[in-house]
Amino acid sequence: EAEINPSLDANLAKEIQRAIGKLAKSKHQDTPIILPDAAAEAARVLNLFDEHQLTTNDYHIHRRPGEVLIVRWLAAEQVQTYYERIQAHFDAAMGQFRTDEKAANEWKQDEKTVAYLKALDGIDYKMADRYLRPQILKHKLFILSTQTADELDILYLADHVMRVAPEDIVGDANALPDEPSESDRAWFFKLFCLRGLREGIEQMCFFTYLQKSDESW
Repeated sequence: EAEINPSLDANLAKEIQRAIGKLAKSKHQDTPIILPDAAAEAARVLNLFDEHQLTTNDYHIHRRPGEVLIVRWLAAEQVQTYYERIQAHFDAAMGQFRTDEKAANEWKQDEKTVAYLKALDGIDYKMADRYLRPQILKHKLFILSTQTADELDILYLADHVMRVAPEDIVGDANALPDEPSESDRAWFFKLFCLRGLREGIEQMCFFTYLQKSDESW
């Protein structure tokens, strides 16, 4: 139900990019935990949608030559929905993995294989724990996670993740040719996920930076 809004203000996009960059340098050692001195700035970024009267849940996009910046905020029940959906995706993938592993190995019946399949059945992984949600709620922490891919297939992002046409993301100027090569589809991808509480309300801000991989960056 999220919509694409390709009119994110250029100055606001730059402000968010700078703020996220500073927060990424304000984490406690090698953890994703934002230091207390930067907590106020993290809270400000989480609430920029309200300050600038932007919708939550939607993808707000600013495009530059060879670059795309995407910002998405979630608040209150939208955050709960996010955790429910990401858990459902993980459970489905894990269920399929268990099925495949049993089909490939169950016939062996040796001690090591039996123990492996039993351990696989016992996995009960909670995505909210990986995202440190309990610590956010209990200790009012601000958390910033990152994920990077040197070459992400823009068709995968468009078709399987966002479920939109690639032009809706990168714009007509960066549109793919009719028969795109691997090079045409390759984009540098960096995703930042900022989350925390602001005035008791759970909020998240996703900032995505995309750059055509054949460009210098």
